[in-house]
Amino acid sequence: MWERLEQREIARRELVPGPGERPRPDLPAGSDLIPKIKHIVVLMMENHSYDNYLGTMAGRGDGLSLGADGAPTAVNVLPNGQRIPAHHLPSTAQVGGDPTQTWNASHICYGDGDNSGFAASVWQTVPGGDPALPMGYWTEADLPFYHGLARTFPVADRWFCSCLGPTFPNRRFLIAGTAHGLIDDLPWNLVDYPKAGTIFDTLSKNGISWVNYHNVHPAKVVFTRLLGARGLLLLRRLAQLGRWLPGVANAVRGNKSFTADLYPLGLARAVRHLRTTQEFLDDAAAGSLPSVSIVDPDFGLYSEENPQDISLGETFSAAVVNAVMHGKAWESTLLLWIYDEHGGYYDHVPPPAAVPPDDVPAHNWQLSLPKWLRAPFRKAFAQLANADTGPSTYDRYGFRIPAVIVSPYARPGFVLSDVLDHTSVLKLIEEKWNLPSLTHRDAAATSPLGALDLNSPPAFLTPPDLTAASAGPFKPMSKALPRPLARFLTPRHQ
Repeated sequence: MWERLEQREIARRELVPGPGERPRPDLPAGSDLIPKIKHIVVLMMENHSYDNYLGTMAGRGDGLSLGADGAPTAVNVLPNGQRIPAHHLPSTAQVGGDPTQTWNASHICYGDGDNSGFAASVWQTVPGGDPALPMGYWTEADLPFYHGLARTFPVADRWFCSCLGPTFPNRRFLIAGTAHGLIDDLPWNLVDYPKAGTIFDTLSKNGISWVNYHNVHPAKVVFTRLLGARGLLLLRRLAQLGRWLPGVANAVRGNKSFTADLYPLGLARAVRHLRTTQEFLDDAAAGSLPSVSIVDPDFGLYSEENPQDISLGETFSAAVVNAVMHGKAWESTLLLWIYDEHGGYYDHVPPPAAVPPDDVPAHNWQLSLPKWLRAPFRKAFAQLANADTGPSTYDRYGFRIPAVIVSPYARPGFVLSDVLDHTSVLKLIEEKWNLPSLTHRDAAATSPLGALDLNSPPAFLTPPDLTAASAGPFKPMSKALPRPLARFLTPRHQ
């Protein structure tokens, strides 16, 4: 029943084909072109740059340049001439709202193309903020599991986020190859849909299983979808009042706590393809993961966004990676550990130009409202402009993020320096199942397959022992459905 309803939901969108051919035009879509890899797992955490986490990792990847004294030499200069050097942060606990990764702040960070504006981004956009925080970094002593992971498996030192902006636009690139005009993290703007749809549409149409594992109580997910598409869109539009009624904004923002919902998600799809964190751990152990898994952290506790303690997020990542490595399907699994965007933290590699995904301009329509309509809410619109001012194009990647490719077929001691971004995940899925691209961006993308050696016996068939996370083991909270409701709403694994 739910599968039929999902196909109807997809059909109603009247999607159009994206640009480009299938990798093998002579074979039908859905053909398995990489049979040794049966499961792709994407673990996307939040808001850190490559240099912020892995920049001090000696002998692996392109990290921070060091001076004669062994300290990083990177410096940003504030408009008043003050020099802000890169420095080790004294605590794994972060400061709320500082640094920031808004559209405006991210473009300030880019500076004149030399990444010279990270400190200035806080100076100019965060009243009372400390402009030194963006230049901070952590070391292996702070993040032992992450550094051990990056020393063991291939690290990608040219994985850029998809645009110079915050979480929602970048996660949209991950699942659709486009932000479709979105430049901020405001929930009321999540009401549109790209012409070619999302990778989830393509997977479902071709009978390829996928799941977004998350930390939202299933009852909340189902309830919001029972409102129907129009009801949910109305709720999000009403949340525009949130600039003046914060309680409303916070309530609706809470409805987006999993990546798949960055474009409207129907009831059937929510029921078929959303599962809890504990179910991921169980599925990984049993070897019953779907073909494609998106694993989301608890965005309020374990995502590593400020003001969270990053050591807690490391425990979550360690649990996910270890569950995959020690699960029954490890020999046929590829896991990507990546971050949605840089979080405002410094990175020394300027992001290169990128292929624009489509002809949809980057914009915030609220800022184009008539002045007389904005006048009663002058302060709120000033805050909105502070966050969303900037270019109207997606023709440049965002900053580098930490990225490691985990698989039994991974090349030992390897650094992958291909230019990658989040649409490289789409490219990987398309190359695996002979699927067409969604936008010009993923059509032009390079997949991370260069980190694997599929022609030799797997080097990591026996899972390596990785250094434990500094904060100890992850302890998930169970958020299962009541048993009678679960029988009705939870389909069997595909």
